[in-house]
Amino acid sequence: MANVICMKWGRKYGPEYANRLASMVRRHLRRPHRFVCMTDDPSGLDSGIDARPLPDFDDPGGPERGWRKISTFRRPLFDLEGPTLFIDLDVVVVGGLDDFFDHPGEFLIIKDWKRPWRPTGNSSVYRFEAGAHPGILDRFMREHAQVRREVRNEQEYISRELHRAGKLGYWPKEWCVSFKYGCMARFPACWWTTPRKPADARIVVFHGHPNPPDAIAGRSIKLTRHVRPTPWVAEEWR
Repeated sequence: MANVICMKWGRKYGPEYANRLASMVRRHLRRPHRFVCMTDDPSGLDSGIDARPLPDFDDPGGPERGWRKISTFRRPLFDLEGPTLFIDLDVVVVGGLDDFFDHPGEFLIIKDWKRPWRPTGNSSVYRFEAGAHPGILDRFMREHAQVRREVRNEQEYISRELHRAGKLGYWPKEWCVSFKYGCMARFPACWWTTPRKPADARIVVFHGHPNPPDAIAGRSIKLTRHVRPTPWVAEEWR
């Protein structure tokens, strides 16, 4: 059985993000699957979500932020086995997901949109075999200070380690699209142009600002990155 997992901790995202993600996965993934949300607060999660505690991750280096994602490489990861697709909470699924399990490769991640010449991937969507890469977590826990000096964040670390091992692969470019870079028009056209939904996209990633509710309402915080109300986000984010 396929596994789809996400993480929710702290107060940045409420349970509605996980509930909507689970609903979108059900609509767009035909094969049998488990949807697992690892969280410090399972209240408000729909009954169909398999809520699990956050994996142990005593980060000795300071604030966790995204570093907690590397705890998904723990062996064992609860009772999960087989192909496992991690998806961030702040995405909108707009197309079929079965290909994310069928695409060949040992570890697959999004190719960085802004600096595509680097091996670093974006960890909003990645696939791996549960329990397959425990060394990523083990090394960080042993050498956290050195790792933090060498790389900026967890996605750079994950990408570097798997690239060195010859196991890093990327999704087809059109599958995972940045809302900011792939949907919104550039300034000043963003003021009069509604963000587009790319025809071949499967997952639209909302990294930073705006997030899906902002795109639906047309809320902006930057003059140069104004977002108009985007009806297709409202139609898909449910």
